[in-house]
Amino acid sequence: MAPTGDDTTTLHVRYREGSTLESTLAAIDRGEDSDPHYEVIFDDPDDLHRVTRPRSVELLRTIVHHDPASIRETARLVDRDVSQVHETVTELEGLHLLELHEEGASKRPVVWYDAIDIDLPLTSETSGAEDVTA
Repeated sequence: MAPTGDDTTTLHVRYREGSTLESTLAAIDRGEDSDPHYEVIFDDPDDLHRVTRPRSVELLRTIVHHDPASIRETARLVDRDVSQVHETVTELEGLHLLELHEEGASKRPVVWYDAIDIDLPLTSETSGAEDVTA
């Protein structure tokens, strides 16, 4: 179940840019306390789209709010066909956005964070874009 109150766990989703994980690891090496950092980096724009499309967001929110016991229960909660929900949940698992826990004959979708922070740079040093300041 998602943390409540000020205990927000955020998954950082980045597109083709350097990770902030390096700065977190450097702080740990210096002996500094650091909050846990969870990050997924995509280099395919289609993967980023899979995260942000409405049916994915609806499923993630439903799982966070209702903690369903199975994919079938998740499908019932979003009023969608089980096979469609299974396909989307499997896709989100492949993107490391949720986990599927086997419980008997069922698989329980688990979202371990309660916010997604998406970093989508429009320019980068490697993109060939020039500074156009005058």
